[in-house]
Amino acid sequence: MPDVTKTATAAATEDAVATSSVDVSDIKAEKARSLWGDAWSDLRRNPYFIVSSVLIFFLLLIAAFPSLFTSASPTTGDLVRHYVGKPELGDVGSAGWLGYDIQGRSVYARLIYGTRASIIVGICVTLIVTVVGGITGMIAGYFGGWIDALMSRITDIFFGIPFLLGAMVVLQAFVERTVWVVVFALAFLGWTQMARVMRGAVITVKHADYVHAAKALGAGTSRILIRHILPNAMAPVIVVATIALGGYISAEATLSYLGLGLASPTVSWGVDISAGVQAIRTSQHILLYPSIMLSLTVLAFIMLGEAVRNALDPKLR
Repeated sequence: MPDVTKTATAAATEDAVATSSVDVSDIKAEKARSLWGDAWSDLRRNPYFIVSSVLIFFLLLIAAFPSLFTSASPTTGDLVRHYVGKPELGDVGSAGWLGYDIQGRSVYARLIYGTRASIIVGICVTLIVTVVGGITGMIAGYFGGWIDALMSRITDIFFGIPFLLGAMVVLQAFVERTVWVVVFALAFLGWTQMARVMRGAVITVKHADYVHAAKALGAGTSRILIRHILPNAMAPVIVVATIALGGYISAEATLSYLGLGLASPTVSWGVDISAGVQAIRTSQHILLYPSIMLSLTVLAFIMLGEAVRNALDPKLR
């Protein structure tokens, strides 16, 4: 009888050990998941992320290969095709599918080719302001002292300049306003927000235990910034950059609409919207379709940014 009791006790002990080991392994596996792993897991289940990603992929495909979607020329006009005529909505994908503009150019072809200018401006400006603002904010937040004070005051000076008004003044200095000139004008004034976001994130991260441990082990400043601080301070910057990208596309269209951004022969939605205002009483389609494309593009990037923000912020889960 005692042997049976000992056997049962030993079996129960083994089960308890096995259970505890499984629990411990589960806990370790759970702890091993990083912030980025959790974020990706949440994003894959977010319908807003899926819809916005598909739309953005489609826009990038149009910008990269516009000839796949139309064979019509966006700059060749045919005055025989009067812009007052109704769009040929039944002939999907043809030059006259969405009608013609005042100069007899295909509205559909200009929508397709205008995607490239907007996407290039949005992505390039976002990359430049993220790099410049990120480096400025990281240096200011990590070193502090007079370096932080100096960089913060410079940032405040640029931040005090109205964004669109400042871009207008900068663009007036150039005789020819190409895509890259517009990119420079927007990036010249747009880096301040990224600098502030990165500075705040670095100030929070630099007091973490792993940073102090790296310093105690003799790690250099560059290694600490690149290997320890930057990966853990990038989350808010990525969120702001994703949302801001749509704003830069909208800013380019606004400047082009006012006649201070892109101009013909460059194909741009802002240029077409400006031209469509002249015929708004008789041919609303000239203004309507580029406005819809611009709104969908900006909305897609804002939805993507919101999805990323919800995934990277633990308090919103």
